[in-house]
Amino acid sequence: MVDVKTENTIKCPITQVSEYASNPDNAPEWYVNIHSAEWKTPKPIKIGSQIAFKAKFLGRELTYVYEIVELILGSKLVMKTANGPFSMETIYTWHPVEGNQTKMVLRNKGNPTGFSKFFTSFMATMMRRANRKDLKKIKEILESH
Repeated sequence: MVDVKTENTIKCPITQVSEYASNPDNAPEWYVNIHSAEWKTPKPIKIGSQIAFKAKFLGRELTYVYEIVELILGSKLVMKTANGPFSMETIYTWHPVEGNQTKMVLRNKGNPTGFSKFFTSFMATMMRRANRKDLKKIKEILESH
């Protein structure tokens, strides 16, 4: 089991951060490894929405579909893979911080079946590194507007 949790404080109101982060169209801008996002269901985002992502991770091209399974506007978004290389759940949470700032937490949980414990540990390390870059990038984008 891989369970990676990262967080960053962004100097923007919670509504601005949550609206930007929860829009799949923005994912290629702030996710280091995601190259494209394609809606499989009609917009806007809601429970049951499906989005196909193309990404590159650990030198491999990946295509997977996330389904929105929980959505609390301005507070929480949970996506689970509907298909892909292994089952994965991505959770975003946003918390107001003093001074009109937002703490964003990005958590990835999954079970990469068929891999050794060593590789799973390596994968978690690489995911944590990528997630830190992702949160740094979203912070830069939002704070520059």
